[in-house]
Amino acid sequence: MEPVRFTFLNGSDIERLELTDIEILDAVEAGLRAQGLGETVIEPRVHLMPDAAFNGHFNVLRGYIAPLALAGVKIVGDYVDNYRLGLPSEMALLNLFDPRTGMPVAVLDATAITEMRTGALTALGARHLARPDAKVLGHIGARATSYWNVRLLDRIFDLAEIRVHSRRPESREAFAERLQEELGKPVVVTEDWKTCVEGADIVVEASRLERPEPLLKTEWIAPGALVVPYGTNSAVELSLTDVMDKIVVDDWGQAHAGPFGALRAHVDSGRLDETILHGELGEIVAGRKPGRESAEETNLFWHRGLSLSDIALGGAMLKKAQERGLGQKLRFS
Repeated sequence: MEPVRFTFLNGSDIERLELTDIEILDAVEAGLRAQGLGETVIEPRVHLMPDAAFNGHFNVLRGYIAPLALAGVKIVGDYVDNYRLGLPSEMALLNLFDPRTGMPVAVLDATAITEMRTGALTALGARHLARPDAKVLGHIGARATSYWNVRLLDRIFDLAEIRVHSRRPESREAFAERLQEELGKPVVVTEDWKTCVEGADIVVEASRLERPEPLLKTEWIAPGALVVPYGTNSAVELSLTDVMDKIVVDDWGQAHAGPFGALRAHVDSGRLDETILHGELGEIVAGRKPGRESAEETNLFWHRGLSLSDIALGGAMLKKAQERGLGQKLRFS
């Protein structure tokens, strides 16, 4: 019997792939389309909390995409105090398998994958649910995924005004400096939440709160705006969903499962259920449900993060790595 081997892509390999913004968006959109067409299996994420004293937990995401012939499991640590150690708050591994045999196909450093696919989900949600002429972004949070939110939103909308805020001044200043250098346009650093989000066309809430706290006020949201909250702990008021014309999620199965998520309290209190939900983003991407239908709509897109997006982007990376001769072949058996 021939030895079984799989491909290992480390962080350096993935950096050398030099995926373009369009490649990232196209890969994640393909995963969403497959989901919307019923060509996937996705299980709600589960969590491992080793010790409350560590102030962190692991997320385990699982899924299968039939058109890609790939199944996958990603394990990502979410540790909010890692910045004190000079480490990313989220570090991950993605395992890809042949769904027909169960044999391992690849293991990838999924830290960058997590960051990129999260930004792509935010941007693709905005493509379908924000006004096409949206030009002002108010972004709360400066974690690693935040960079890709702004970068990919700017790719789609060519933003005229970018406002950012985060809890630590040094964090938001460094974030704005990186964005200005990468995007070649000014970025406004705000001292508070209200100045950042009030009147913005697109509002992204990606804060890193230690406990739920309603810091984002519903009254600040302009009619016709899109709001994208995805922090682990809720920063929005319960009244936020009351002003929305359409509420869309990435996956309803995991939206109402598990203890975490920006709209967790809305689900638990009954303010958000399937009767209120407009649909999943994949259904819109696949053309089964409409996205934004008028300039007057005020919409909300809540995403928890999809294993399908990890698998789709990981599959695109694996294909490009094979073309470029990158990665290591490791023996499994």
